[in-house]
Amino acid sequence: MSDINKEPEELEEEENENYITLTDDDGNDISFEVLDTIEYKDRLFAVLLPFEDEDDEVVILEIIPGEDPEMDDFVTVDDEDLLNEVFEEFQKRADEE
Repeated sequence: MSDINKEPEELEEEENENYITLTDDDGNDISFEVLDTIEYKDRLFAVLLPFEDEDDEVVILEIIPGEDPEMDDFVTVDDEDLLNEVFEEFQKRADEE
C-alpha cells in the first residue's frame, strides 16, 4: 500500500472510538480503528489498528490534508527510523493516559 484514500463516509463513530475504511491502491477496502493521531516534526500521522489483523500490530500512516477533511490522503511512511520515532511518541502518550 503506498497511497490510501479515505472513503467519504466513516464506518461508524461511537463515543471515544473512531473507525475509518481506507481503500488501497488495488481497490481493497480495509477497516481500521483510529487509536491516535500524532503531530510529529510538523507532520501528522495516524496510528491505526486493522480490524481483521489478529496479531494487534498497528499501522502508521502520514495524513496529507486535503481541501475537504473527508478526503485526506493517508500515505505509507518508508522511513523506518521515522516510523519508530512516531511509534515511541504514541507509546509515551498511551502511557500518560
